[in-house]
Amino acid sequence: MKSRTYHPLKSSLKAILLGLAIFTFACAEAQKPKSSSLYFPPVDSEEWEKKPLGELGWNQTELAEFLAWLSTQDTRALIILKDGKIVVEEYWGKKLTGLGDMDQASLWYWASAGKTLSSTMMGIAQQENLLSTADLTSKYLGEGWTAMSSSQEREIRLIHHLTFTTGIDDKVPNLDDRDPSSFKYLAKPGTRWSYHNGTYTILDKVLEKASGKSYQAFFEEKLGKRIGIKGFWQQTGDNNVFYSDARSFARFGLLLLSKGNWNGTQILDQKYFEKMTQSSQDINLSYGYLTWLNGKKSYMLPGIQATLPGSLIPSGPSDMFQALGKNGQFLMVVPSKNLVVIRMGGAPGDLPVPYLLARQMWDRLSKIIP
Repeated sequence: MKSRTYHPLKSSLKAILLGLAIFTFACAEAQKPKSSSLYFPPVDSEEWEKKPLGELGWNQTELAEFLAWLSTQDTRALIILKDGKIVVEEYWGKKLTGLGDMDQASLWYWASAGKTLSSTMMGIAQQENLLSTADLTSKYLGEGWTAMSSSQEREIRLIHHLTFTTGIDDKVPNLDDRDPSSFKYLAKPGTRWSYHNGTYTILDKVLEKASGKSYQAFFEEKLGKRIGIKGFWQQTGDNNVFYSDARSFARFGLLLLSKGNWNGTQILDQKYFEKMTQSSQDINLSYGYLTWLNGKKSYMLPGIQATLPGSLIPSGPSDMFQALGKNGQFLMVVPSKNLVVIRMGGAPGDLPVPYLLARQMWDRLSKIIP
């Protein structure tokens, strides 16, 4: 029998290759959505599992005080999900129609929280090669969709609408107006952040042109029916507003918590999702693709060109991202805690983004959730 010679160099090389393979696998696993640790409610059922408070170690005294306070803030619905399961679900006040009290089936408007829903739809359209965020807006709306010169108009791309950096003048009487006469040049695209609602809403026409479907039909086919959202887009004034029940709002939050993956099916491309929930430009660090970000070193607010230091919601988790709408339509996603918080209702004042109410909520939530 021949004796086998031990080669330390070969053994070391094998060990290095094995280590690299293990490291690569670990990195790949770490980048996958944590969908395996999340519960997803059935798409075609009202069933939704609940998670007992006693299992979580939350401060139940503070929670009771929080709910009592919310009821005084014109809150209509609150849902808190942990690991995809319902921990808290409460309803107050009257339905939109005024006929009866709010309940699980009641519809409410998302206001500007629907911007993040629109951003998701744009991402789905891109992954299906119907459009690209790098495309010129005029590719879908034709020339003359603004009151600018042709050369100025041709500099605006879809990405500028998603990041609120079109440079279109926001010093107009009605920021919701999408008539070309209201879209005037103010700054070079990408150099100025402005919460100009009309520059967002016009994306409806872009998506309809790109897909050949109505906005509602595209939503239902590509997103709504796939994750069980019961809702519809409706023209309300100059805006196209989404309406749904509170659980549908929470379903969308669960999709975002799972990085666009619904129970093993990737609804939204993960690369797009990551861009959507990161600083999209260096002007307002707290804004992604029509999505608000927490934990950044500065932020800007609608209607104000000043950059303010610190996090948008100082008491909130630094990794939280949010869909925020008028009158306190809030969808807050906290990946580090596998948490989704949704709130629907009214809010004091007339701010397009009532960030003060969001801060007040997290001043209290931070004492409840470890």
